Amino acid sequence: MKTKQILRIVLLVGTPISLYFVPWTLLFAWLAPLPGTVGEEVQASLKHDFDGILVYVDQKGAEPEYYAAGWHNREEEIPARPDALFKIASIGKLYDAVLITKLLGAQRLSLDNTLADYFPEWVGRIEHAERITIRMLVQHRSGIPNLTDTPDFWINPPKSSEEALKRVLDLPADFEPGAAYAYSNTNYLLLSELMEKVLGYGKFQYMQEQIFQPLGLKNTFGSLLEVNLKELMSGYYIGVEEDIKMTDYGSMIATAEDVGIFLRALNEGSLFTGDEQEIYSSIYVYEHTGLIPGYQSIARYHKDIDTVVVQFVNTTNFDGYTWSLSEITFNRIGKILRKRLGA
Repeated sequence: MKTKQILRIVLLVGTPISLYFVPWTLLFAWLAPLPGTVGEEVQASLKHDFDGILVYVDQKGAEPEYYAAGWHNREEEIPARPDALFKIASIGKLYDAVLITKLLGAQRLSLDNTLADYFPEWVGRIEHAERITIRMLVQHRSGIPNLTDTPDFWINPPKSSEEALKRVLDLPADFEPGAAYAYSNTNYLLLSELMEKVLGYGKFQYMQEQIFQPLGLKNTFGSLLEVNLKELMSGYYIGVEEDIKMTDYGSMIATAEDVGIFLRALNEGSLFTGDEQEIYSSIYVYEHTGLIPGYQSIARYHKDIDTVVVQFVNTTNFDGYTWSLSEITFNRIGKILRKRLGA
């Protein structure tokens, strides 16, 4: 049976018996005695059915710390490497929000302009296009349906942005523009299209100019086509034996270190000039998570201890308990760091 067929069965059926045990699994994970070091916690997290985990810690004034446990590639028994590339999924929205901020600061975009102002051809195809503002897109308040919720998206992902957009064209809105909040990947697909229209060239080139080059990031990429696949950490979905890293959902790819360097610059404001910091603060958040089949990630700045922590886990499942266990592990690492610093 092919990977897509198996994944379809797992996604549709799930593993009902695990639902019974999940609360106890989470409770035991949360209440387990806290080890003395981050490295011990990372190693202990493998009992949560994680195939592999990477953690990057950047405490202000100290040398960065790198941790890895489990497998980089399970089939070939290659141990996890802290410098591995990883699909960062929705963490990429932080980078997009920075680019939007740059264009706003340069007055090449306006938050109050509407989708129809830039794409009149979508009037009638995207409900309320003439009322949906750029601000609403950035803040997930547009009401446009989420393209990743459309049938079979994860089984047969679209091969282009045009194909992805077709999945939501002519669908009714989830709510009136600005009336509610609902996370929608469609918003950021549209923002990417908008940026490229305004720029006249690729968004990722602009990202290199505005983010990667100033920060010296050399291990962040726009797609699978740009990377050495041996450097990309394998991705696993519980119930599917095969490595699914070649399934392309359009995610950015980066090392934990590169994400951590970016996140610190974002939170400290060194990425911005003029009034860009104020603009960014008014439109988007300063931390993010990412989740696609085989890859889950958390990138967060702990202001109270001036520490950036990035965590990658290369295992996901239908029921979501691996996500909950990943969050528990991340929070326990935060406790260890605070205890170490006497905070």
